[in-house]
Parts: sequence; C-alpha cells; structure tokens
Amino acid sequence: MTTAADAFTALFDRMPALVRDAVGDLAADDLARRLDPDANTIAWLVWHLARVEDDHVSKAAEALGRDDLAEQAYVADGFADRFGLPFPTEAHGYGMSSEEVGQVRAPGDLLVAYYDAVHEKTGAFLGTLSDDDWERVVDTSWTPPVTLLARITSVANEVAQHVGQAAFVRGVIERS
Repeated sequence: MTTAADAFTALFDRMPALVRDAVGDLAADDLARRLDPDANTIAWLVWHLARVEDDHVSKAAEALGRDDLAEQAYVADGFADRFGLPFPTEAHGYGMSSEEVGQVRAPGDLLVAYYDAVHEKTGAFLGTLSDDDWERVVDTSWTPPVTLLARITSVANEVAQHVGQAAFVRGVIERS
C-alpha cells in the first residue's frame, strides 16, 4: 500500500531533474536575465523554491521533534555564505521587491548543489513519517493552524510552480 510519505517522496524525487533542466549550462548572466524589468529570473526562482522547501520542511521537522532534520541546509551546509546574498539568512524570497529579486545572482552549479542538499533533507524527513503524522499541526501562526499535510502539499505546489516558471524562462532565453 502506498502511503502519503511514499507519494510525496515520488513527487519530490522528480524535482532535481527539473531543476537541472531549467538551470542547465546557462551562464550566470542568463540565469539572472529578466524577461521584463520586474520579471523573476531563473536564479531567483530556483533559489526561492529551494529556500521555501528548506525553510518549511525544517520547521515541520522541528515541530514534529525531528531535531536532527530541523536545521536548514542553507545555513548548516554553508550555502548562505556561498551565495553571499545581501539578505538575512532566514529570507526565502516571499514578499521580495523587484530590486531584491534582481540581487539574486548565482552560478548554475551552486543553484543545483543547494537544491540537491535540500532535496536530500526533504527525502530524509519524509522517510521518518508515519500515517499519524500528517494531521499534526506544524504551524500555529495561521488560522486555521497548518497541518503537516497542508504544509507539504503547499511546498510541493510551490516547488512545482516555480521550477515550471524557470523552465519557461529558459525556453524564452534559448529562443531569443
């Protein structure tokens, strides 16, 4: 019988290849290219989707007492320093201004390495879950409080949307 954890693992296991396809061998200038003055770039989209997954999965792990998986790869694995962005380490892109979006510049190998680290941690977390965990509350700052099922569904949606947007931008860049 397939569990929710199995289904989410299968879904998240598709993302690294999609991230690689979106980033490909594009130069940093292309990864930072905007289709209009306020458009999101591939670099920002991939950084943001990785930050959201890293942040939200880490906080869910903490809420469930999985402290060994609660530290974000962005800090624990030194990615914040490697990116060298002018934002607090807890920033994950939500609510950023157009100017801030434009400040996210990174080489493709760094974007992919960060997503790979996040994906590995997400897989490890999903592997710890039982069927009883999905209805547990992981965030009380919303009304109604957010369950693990709602949070992981939201993260999967965010990652899929943004990797699709990054692939679209790549397609436009390749055809221009």
